[in-house]
Amino acid sequence: MTGSRQPALYIPHGGGPCFFMDWTLGPPDTWQRMGAWLRDLGPRLGEARAILVVSAHWEERVPTVQSGALPPLLYDYYGFPRHTYELAWPAPGAPDVAARARRLLEDAGIESREDLRRGFDHGAFIPLKVALPEASVPTVQLSLDANLDAGRHLAIGRALSPLRDEGVVVVGSGMSFHNARSLMAGGALDRSRAFDDWLTSVCTGDPATRPAGLAGWQRATEARFCHPREEHLLPLMVVAGTAEGESGRRTFSDRVLGAWVSAFEFG
Repeated sequence: MTGSRQPALYIPHGGGPCFFMDWTLGPPDTWQRMGAWLRDLGPRLGEARAILVVSAHWEERVPTVQSGALPPLLYDYYGFPRHTYELAWPAPGAPDVAARARRLLEDAGIESREDLRRGFDHGAFIPLKVALPEASVPTVQLSLDANLDAGRHLAIGRALSPLRDEGVVVVGSGMSFHNARSLMAGGALDRSRAFDDWLTSVCTGDPATRPAGLAGWQRATEARFCHPREEHLLPLMVVAGTAEGESGRRTFSDRVLGAWVSAFEFG
């Protein structure tokens, strides 16, 4: 993957450390298909020079890049078994990619910062540990902009697009459905399907209309039911922003705890 333009991926990261424990909040096979899909993704990621990952679990006033050489892990989940707070994923950082990302954002007129001490949160290290257990690919994490504006995140992605020509895979880690309360109450299946159908049509349809469609996501059927708060959808905006004019496809879809969850790839 280092010799040509790299893909941009929007992936689901599951629920907390769900892939590394006996699941007790639903059917025991709840995360098996997602975990298998992430493992299948691993060999492709393993060929990249570096990974830039945008997680739903980091927000800053301005886009902020993790610039440490060996980021720690942030166990930012609660109430899970003790061993899940001892998981390891010692991927090297990518300070050079962090610096390059900041230059690209600056060139686009987007203010940014860096954080030398920031670790990988679970939106980054949990799915990447499944895909790349050997933790061999240099990885840098980028925050969301705390304004949570879809157009802003499309612009951030647009600025970072050249990274994909430099051996860097851009990964957005979130969930295409993220309304935990409704999952516990039930009745989300049809409503999540309506939004998932819309999201799939936009991501896999005409690339020329995709930016406007994603920027106006709140007008989609069941949008606010599926995302009462949009942080788990915004990594998709960054990923799609890096791929304007390029085709998209849905690479994963599954019913998870009574709702539909999908993944998309561009390029």
